[in-house]
Amino acid sequence: MKIEFSSLEENAASFVLSDAPIAFANALRRAMVSEVMTFAIEDVKIYDNTSALFDEILTHRLGLIPLVTDPDSFVPRSQCSCNGAGCPRCTVTLTMSVEGPGVVMSGDLISQDAVVRPAEDNIPIVKLEKNQKVVIEAQAYMERGMEHAKWSPTTVCGYKNYPIITHDERCDGCGLCVEVCPKEILEVKGSAVGVKDGGLESCSLCRLCEQACLNSGIGDEPAIHIGMDDRRFLFTVESAGSLPTVRIIKHGLLFLKKQSDELHEALSEIRG
Repeated sequence: MKIEFSSLEENAASFVLSDAPIAFANALRRAMVSEVMTFAIEDVKIYDNTSALFDEILTHRLGLIPLVTDPDSFVPRSQCSCNGAGCPRCTVTLTMSVEGPGVVMSGDLISQDAVVRPAEDNIPIVKLEKNQKVVIEAQAYMERGMEHAKWSPTTVCGYKNYPIITHDERCDGCGLCVEVCPKEILEVKGSAVGVKDGGLESCSLCRLCEQACLNSGIGDEPAIHIGMDDRRFLFTVESAGSLPTVRIIKHGLLFLKKQSDELHEALSEIRG
C-alpha cells in the first residue's frame, strides 16, 4: 500500500491510495468518518433561555459545533476510570452567558480547557432581541461518529477509482469528445485526442466523451475509452475543524491496524 498526497492543508487533503483493494479503500473511508474520536457537546444545563428557540433546538445547535480535539490528552468517557461520571480526564465543561440584543456565536462559549474550544468563533447559534438571555453550562466528551454524526471529524470524505483514458487507432482528432467533456480535461493533440497535463485526476468518469464519439458514426465501439484502476483510488478529505486532516487520516489507519491485529490474534488462538 502506498499513499501520495497531491495536496495537504489543515482542513483539506487529497491523496492517491495505491496497491490496495477497493475493500481496504472503503474501510479507510468508513474509519475516518465514524471511528476517529472527537469532542462534541452532549449534556447541557440551561439556566436561562428566553430566546425564540426551544431548549431542545438550542441544545441541538450547541452539539453540532465542532470542538478542537487533542485525542492524546483525554480518554473516551466509556474507558475512563470515573465510569462515565465525568472527570477532567474525559470531560470538558463549557459555559455561556449572553444577553441581547445580538447574535449568540460559537465564540461566546467559554471552555475550561485551553485546547478544547470551538473550532470557529463565528458560527451563529441564536439571535437575541433586547432583554432576551441565554445562560448555559455544557459538558463535552469524546466519542465516535458511529454514535452520532456530531462526533464525526469530517465534512467530506470520499474516493473514486483512478481514471484511465486511452484511445485507439480509429481516433481522428475530430474533437467532439473535447466539446462535451464537463471537466475540460481533453484536447486535440495532432491527429488524436489526449488528456491535458495534470487533468487526468479531474476526470469524473461520466463517459460523455465515449457517447460523443459514438454519435459521430464511428461504429458500435467508441475510439476513446474510459476505464478505472481497481487498485488505485483518489481520496478527498475535509475536516470539520476538530482535527487536522493529516491526524484524521493517521487515526483512521491506526484504527484499521488495531482491528487487523486483533483479528490476527483471534485467528492465532483458534489455530492454537
